Amino acid sequence: MSDATCPSLAQAKRLVIKIGSALVVDPEQAAPRQAWLASVAEDIAMLRRQGTAVSVVSSGAIALARHSLGLTNGALRLSEKQAAAAVGQIRLAQAWSNALSAQGLTAAQLLLTPDDTEDRRRYLNARATLTTLLDLGCIPVINENDTIATAEIRFGDNDRLAARVAQMTEADQLVLLSDIDGLYTADPRTDPNAHHLPVIENLTPEIEAMGGEPPPGYSSGGMRTKLLAAGIATRSGCAMAIALGKTLNPLRALMDGARCSWFLPQANAHTARKQWIAGSLNPVGEIVVDPGAENALQHGSSLLPAGVVEVRGAFSQGDLVDVLNTAGRVLAHGLAAYDADDARRIAGHQSTEVADILGRSGRDVLIHRDDLVVL
Repeated sequence: MSDATCPSLAQAKRLVIKIGSALVVDPEQAAPRQAWLASVAEDIAMLRRQGTAVSVVSSGAIALARHSLGLTNGALRLSEKQAAAAVGQIRLAQAWSNALSAQGLTAAQLLLTPDDTEDRRRYLNARATLTTLLDLGCIPVINENDTIATAEIRFGDNDRLAARVAQMTEADQLVLLSDIDGLYTADPRTDPNAHHLPVIENLTPEIEAMGGEPPPGYSSGGMRTKLLAAGIATRSGCAMAIALGKTLNPLRALMDGARCSWFLPQANAHTARKQWIAGSLNPVGEIVVDPGAENALQHGSSLLPAGVVEVRGAFSQGDLVDVLNTAGRVLAHGLAAYDADDARRIAGHQSTEVADILGRSGRDVLIHRDDLVVL
């Protein structure tokens, strides 16, 4: 595919930039990389002058506080991470505020938890706040709220958080600044035959298999979470780039043609509500379907009880669940029309039998097609 197919930052209307701890924090000084942050602020100012609304998703709070709190040895306990985040978030916000204000820009801080993106009401509220800040010309600087996040209820990486922010703000481009210049067929650090992929049109199983284990160090992500983020972003009609972030002015370099990997947006982007369903990160149950139901879902049908072979987990009516085939592959996300116990009772039965089985009238479907997104 030619380079002309690639998106360009020069055409971005709304842009989200994700920056990891390893780029923000100097590990030897345990302090922000001031010169690098200043260069990124210059890039953001350049983008704002061309009319691009910019949001930043920035890690670094915990890394900034570890040294000053004496938490330098090994992995941190959850309570230590929360304490470090409480201290480091002040330093991180101040570093961004200083860098952006030097360019005449106003920084705003938002700390989000998964509940703020997975609960529909809170999602809409966060979206309204972000939209207002962008309309006012501010630069939202967003991070996960690690001070209250638990081990079970957290994003765990800012790649997927950035994709959700891109979805919230209806961004047309998302850039993940990284320590690598894109996606390779294998890890280029260990495989000399690995080759770079400049454009990815579709997230096929072969592409998804190229994601590896998270690397050691500050980052909790790695290529695997970047590919998960790409799925969320591209299904929302947003192009996503993985680009090298170590150099000064990394966004200008990207605009000038620096090598990266672009994931192209899907042409048939979903409605806003279905984008929220498709991007949800924490399904609370699973419904396994037979081949006939799998085929029907691919052709736009609702999920009927007759095609269900197994119901897993404990969920309530309206909760988000995964729909899997018998091989274990996730086919779709959807909002359950029944709670788990009732779903188990009617699984495998015809819709006309539902009222007799449950002793009351109910919906003919386990997941209506309006509440279902095939992945």
